[in-house]
Amino acid sequence: MTADKKPLLTLTDAAVNRVKSIMDNANSEVIGLRIGIKTAGCSGMKYNVEYATEIKPYEEKIISKGVVICIDPAAIMFLIGSEMDYVEEKFSSGFEFKNPNEIARCGCGESFTVA
Repeated sequence: MTADKKPLLTLTDAAVNRVKSIMDNANSEVIGLRIGIKTAGCSGMKYNVEYATEIKPYEEKIISKGVVICIDPAAIMFLIGSEMDYVEEKFSSGFEFKNPNEIARCGCGESFTVA
């Protein structure tokens, strides 16, 4: 990878550990997780994480520390340079994305806008 090319998506150790935990409890057809973007919320877009049972045409496949992440082709341009993390707090837990392309988030943090 050249110095000026950003990775599409990186995963923290916490995210990798959570994906491995999810995969341990998934049925045998699941090969990894799929990351996409949906139109939703106050700011316009929302991250979507679901099981992947196959790699679809034009998807990017990322293998990080033994886990497979498929990136929906419609989400690629919105995710370049992002970091996927897994956070557990007192009243909530889930995957969080640190996305350098975001320019705004709604007040509840569920949706975002990109430049």
